[in-house]
Amino acid sequence: MAFQDKTLKCKDCGSDFVFTAGEQEFYAEKGFENEPARCRDCRDARRRSRDGGEARPAQREMHDAVCAECGVTTQVPFKPRNDRPIYCRECFAAKRP
Repeated sequence: MAFQDKTLKCKDCGSDFVFTAGEQEFYAEKGFENEPARCRDCRDARRRSRDGGEARPAQREMHDAVCAECGVTTQVPFKPRNDRPIYCRECFAAKRP
């Protein structure tokens, strides 16, 4: 069966997109019966939102703190409280067994 490019309308953004003959052949090989309903951009956006947001992890909010051991200014990924000592990376590593 010879496939030909088809122009489809995206159900999310309403723009026209091409369902290529190669894509149609792939769909047929995999046994997919339905044509794609979304353009590539909308499919990618939907996949990212399903996967929990952006493809790369979000930047952590860092907080300034002073190391209780050596007194150097450092940054930690949590809001420092006065009830526990904060250590820089080197002092923290030295305290671990």
